[in-house]
Amino acid sequence: ADDAAAAAPAPAVVKATAPAVPGSDAKGLGKALPMAMDIDAIMKLLPHRYPFLLVDRVLEIEVGSYAIGLKNVTINDNFFPGHFPQRPIMPGVLMVEAMAQVGGLVMLDPAAMSAGGTQQQFFFAGIDGVKFRRPVVPGDQLVMKVVLLKMNKRFGIAKMKGQCFVGDELACEAELTLAIVPEGK
Repeated sequence: ADDAAAAAPAPAVVKATAPAVPGSDAKGLGKALPMAMDIDAIMKLLPHRYPFLLVDRVLEIEVGSYAIGLKNVTINDNFFPGHFPQRPIMPGVLMVEAMAQVGGLVMLDPAAMSAGGTQQQFFFAGIDGVKFRRPVVPGDQLVMKVVLLKMNKRFGIAKMKGQCFVGDELACEAELTLAIVPEGK
C-alpha cells in the first residue's frame, strides 16, 4: 500500500492568476510636477486673491528673467457658469491676466514677501499682438511661460513675451507691458 501511495502522482498545485486590469498602471501617473513656488509662496508675493488669483503653482522661476506658472482649469472656476453655460471656455482676457500674474512674479522682489502679499504692485501698461490659438476648457492645465524682454528700471516698465500652453499646443500668446509702482504710491 505504501508503494501504491508513493507511485501515485502528487496533486497538481494550481496558481490563481489575477485577471488582467485594463488601462495603464495608475502608480506614478499623478506625480507632482516640479515646483519652485507653491500657492502659499505665490500669495505672499502677489497681491491677487480669489477669485482673481490665476496662478496655482510656479514650476520654474529666475527672478528678473523668466517664470513658468501653472493654472489648473476646473469646472468650479467662477467664470464658467456665464462663459458659456452650454460650452465652458476660459475667457481669453483671463489667460492674458494669468500671464501677467506670472510676469509679475518675474518682476517682484521675493525679499518683499509678507503674509498679506508684497507691498510692491504692478499694473498692465499695454498688451500687444494677442493671439488666441485654441480654447481652454475645464480639465486643462494652462502652463504659462513669461520671459522678460526689456526692463527700464528708471521708469519701472517691463516688456515681456507671454505664452500659454495646454500640453504641447499653444493656446494664447501676447507681448505684455507691465509697470511696477513703488511702495506707497
